[in-house]
Amino acid sequence: MQESLKKDNLIVKLSFELAVETIDFCSKLDEMKKWSLANQISRAALSVGANIKEAQNAESKNDFIHKMKIAAKEADELEYYFEVCNASTLLPNANGLLTKVNSVCKILNKIISTSKTINSKADQHIS
Repeated sequence: MQESLKKDNLIVKLSFELAVETIDFCSKLDEMKKWSLANQISRAALSVGANIKEAQNAESKNDFIHKMKIAAKEADELEYYFEVCNASTLLPNANGLLTKVNSVCKILNKIISTSKTINSKADQHIS
């Protein structure tokens, strides 16, 4: 990923860090032979960042909002998996990852709500 994009864009940076740290966490799950869970978690984590990255080249404001909403849904799913890991005595603790995904969720929700507001104001000026 372009270093300048990660430095200049907080959500791109955080989602990339989340993906990398989650892959490391999933390697622990693999060692425990929790392959299905590791696969689900890694897919969700990679999807968050991939959709955020894709949104950076959106064709329209609506496309941008849509891709960010997908990222938010994947982040919510990832949050659930980390909560399950923390609740289970058979799985590794995911507190640090849970904190990070919570931050990503908050930022995504703010980006989405702000983008919707800007988009609706632009639509009102056109009418």
